[in-house]
Amino acid sequence: MKPDFQPSLLPLHGGYRHLKSFQIARLVYDLTEYFVWRYIPRNSRTCDQMVQAARSGVQNIAEGSLASGTSKKTELKLTNVARASLEELKLDYEDFIRQRNLQLWDAADLRCKSLISARCRSLGAIRAWVNGPAGQNSPVPEVAANAALILIRVASSLLARQIVRLATDFEEKGGFTERLYQVRSKARRNKTGL
Repeated sequence: MKPDFQPSLLPLHGGYRHLKSFQIARLVYDLTEYFVWRYIPRNSRTCDQMVQAARSGVQNIAEGSLASGTSKKTELKLTNVARASLEELKLDYEDFIRQRNLQLWDAADLRCKSLISARCRSLGAIRAWVNGPAGQNSPVPEVAANAALILIRVASSLLARQIVRLATDFEEKGGFTERLYQVRSKARRNKTGL
């Protein structure tokens, strides 16, 4: 969100759609919606939990980004909540694989590298990858669950780096309260001519 003017008090904020972490988390959400529709009973609590965890990952990134104009603390907190929600979702996918005696791919598996290299930007692209060469020698639910886990790892890694950057920025630049004090002090000095 780019305002028509840039007040000194409020920095640019709300650009979450440009964040790679948001884009990957949204792809995880789309894949999760499709995955539970295909492989999890609709009346299952797991179905609702997986969808809500995936949704929370996306929504908290957006909410934190929008809140950042007046609260870096809130942005930092919500970005961490997004990461925690994706970790919860990761456990659900791992349980799905374990409970069905499917193979959990190691991070060094060539299929993991293949999906990351594919840089899929849509559910359609993920589905094509799952049903393509990656899925030829494995059950499709295994490939789909592992694809979700790969994307969750990528999103989580991006969010971890984002959290470090947010913490560093807060430490170096302060937050809204510090800017408010600086702007008010400057206005007082200008008014009194000091």
